[in-house]
Amino acid sequence: MNRVLVLLAACLLLVTCSSVFAEEKPNVIFILADDQGSVDAGCYGSKDLHTPHMDSLAVHGVRLTQFYSAAPVCSPSRAGALTGRWPVRAGVPNNCSSKKGGGGALPNEEITLAEMFKDAGYTTAHIGKWHVGYTPETMPLAQGFDYSIGHMGGCIDNYSHFFYWNGPNRHDLWRNGEEVHEDGTYFPQLMADEACAFIEKNQNNPFFIYYAMNTPHYPYQGEAKWLEHFKEVEYPRNLYAAFIASQDDRVGQVLAKLDKLDLRKNTIIIYQSDNGYSTEERAHFGGGNSGPYRGAKFSMFEGGIRLPGIISWPGQLPEGEVRDQMAHACDWMPTLAELTGVKLPETHLDGRSMVAMLKDAAAQSPHFNHPLHWQVGSGKNAAWAVRAGDWKLIANTRDTHEDAQNASFKLFLANITEDPGEQTNLADQNPDIVKRLTKLHDEELAN
Repeated sequence: MNRVLVLLAACLLLVTCSSVFAEEKPNVIFILADDQGSVDAGCYGSKDLHTPHMDSLAVHGVRLTQFYSAAPVCSPSRAGALTGRWPVRAGVPNNCSSKKGGGGALPNEEITLAEMFKDAGYTTAHIGKWHVGYTPETMPLAQGFDYSIGHMGGCIDNYSHFFYWNGPNRHDLWRNGEEVHEDGTYFPQLMADEACAFIEKNQNNPFFIYYAMNTPHYPYQGEAKWLEHFKEVEYPRNLYAAFIASQDDRVGQVLAKLDKLDLRKNTIIIYQSDNGYSTEERAHFGGGNSGPYRGAKFSMFEGGIRLPGIISWPGQLPEGEVRDQMAHACDWMPTLAELTGVKLPETHLDGRSMVAMLKDAAAQSPHFNHPLHWQVGSGKNAAWAVRAGDWKLIANTRDTHEDAQNASFKLFLANITEDPGEQTNLADQNPDIVKRLTKLHDEELAN
């Protein structure tokens, strides 16, 4: 009899342990780079950059070669990634204000990744750049984050934490909605320290970190050791390369903290760039690289939106594999919900889960029969693009060049499979395809 009771107790313990393990939810860290070019990482083919830690995510994860951001410019791109909705549908058709109290913001009623995870019992943190709202009701604490440290505008000097790019110059560093001063502290290091402290504090409970870097966005402020390392590289690539290497060091620090606490296998890590590299004067007219793709930041050509995209979850997702299928930043929300088992928001989502594709190289893109849409601005002159299958139509966009010459296009049609560099405009030869894709765009915005 006693033996039977012991066996029953053992079975109960096994079932209980299994239930606890099944209910244990993985942590999630969303690493968002700022203005990182299409091929600007070793795992994407770069031979002149130092990115071992970014590359390690691809070694231990799935690297996407047709990954698209939600927009070719900062705020709309972030709004799409945070909500799973086309930015124009999420209420962010343009860049938001970089001035406290300024207009333009992700509406408070939009549901963010942070709110989705917080509702599921996660502790949530925003660390780094925000740039989707600069009023109390649109700053991070009002959008689902339990903790926030970073700048609310588009960019800052990495040592003074001042915004210099339209006057008057103003300090922009906030912790939990209150202005703080960390004079002289290198902002990428501040971010890494904050992330490591948050991970340490919350290691026994599921957490979500939105780690939105301000690198390699201008001002290019790579560390002295990396400026020396790249001194023989042609300007302005040398400045950009030094800043990327400084960025990679901090990514490595966060990954090392996960490893030290034995959390890596229970943490999903996403890495992507928000848009293509900058060719603005403030970015020395370039430095980044779009590789074979045309365009850069601000452009609907591939170089503005086709970017590094990686997801890593060792032991749960394939490692060291590549997916060539189309994927989009709006897909992260439904993908993460499926992977973590949390409930999706009850709202219309434009993103679609990538899980089947991530697990099986032979699976179709979630957008195989669901076109991708982009729009920046509003009204008849808004820049927009549609990709349906191999065909991509862009309207009212420009081709950004490092010589600061911007060629504008009313309509440009390309077959991306045959012409990924978008060198030949096929619009005149294919009026029916132009008409079909234009209709798709019009119908999408009408819904």
